Amino acid sequence: MYLTKVRVNSEDYPTDRCYPFNIPVLRKTPELTFREPVVFFVGENGSGKSTLLEAITRKCGIHVWDKPKRHLAHNNPYETRLADYISVTWADGCVPGSLFRAETFRDLVDFLDDVALCDPGRLKYHGGHILNTLSHGEGILSYFGGRFHVEGLYILDEPEAALSPSSQIKFLELLQRLEAAGHAQFIIATHSPILLALPGAQIFSFDSSRIKDVDSVDPNFRPRRSRKVTLAAKLLRLRPFLPAKALSRDLRGLVVVTFWIY
Repeated sequence: MYLTKVRVNSEDYPTDRCYPFNIPVLRKTPELTFREPVVFFVGENGSGKSTLLEAITRKCGIHVWDKPKRHLAHNNPYETRLADYISVTWADGCVPGSLFRAETFRDLVDFLDDVALCDPGRLKYHGGHILNTLSHGEGILSYFGGRFHVEGLYILDEPEAALSPSSQIKFLELLQRLEAAGHAQFIIATHSPILLALPGAQIFSFDSSRIKDVDSVDPNFRPRRSRKVTLAAKLLRLRPFLPAKALSRDLRGLVVVTFWIY
């Protein structure tokens, strides 16, 4: 564990009319305490989870790889300033890290591959492959498998966006191995019920008036998540032998049951 607490200093906000300072949960939640090395942020679109994720990234001194802004009609001087109004607490000093976004990953891949052409030794940091030779999902898993073995804080915004259900299971297995190794911490915004099934993860919900630590509400949540991810893994291993309709029906049931538990 590296990052232990995030405090939102909403009393100092410069305005309550403009994004991101008008997001309700970011006005009513004073702080988040991280107890586990894997933390999930969950909530509806627009609930503030990705906004807080980016602010934490900036506050921790991690580079935010952004696409160039092409819109002219929209100009919000506060758009990236939430980081100025949060504070972070480290267990034993800050550590390096990275931010992953599926929407900007292809641009990052182009950059990493160009660097690797000049310095092939850097390939080991993203799985030993030229990432543009892989599919989008394969490239993401290769990048994760190489990058996350470096000690640090890893912040991910909806990593499931380009991952199939079977790839999400592989990602869960990677998270479990890295969690056991003890050298990496993850904060992940997600909509995926498969990822939320990670045993022992801490989950914050953004769907109420303030951010809630879900595990503090239901102490039986973690073991039941574990059973659901086991079911998903079994279904995906049996995929070649199952009728397509049956498999999709069972996976839909997994999604429904997982969200019902949550």
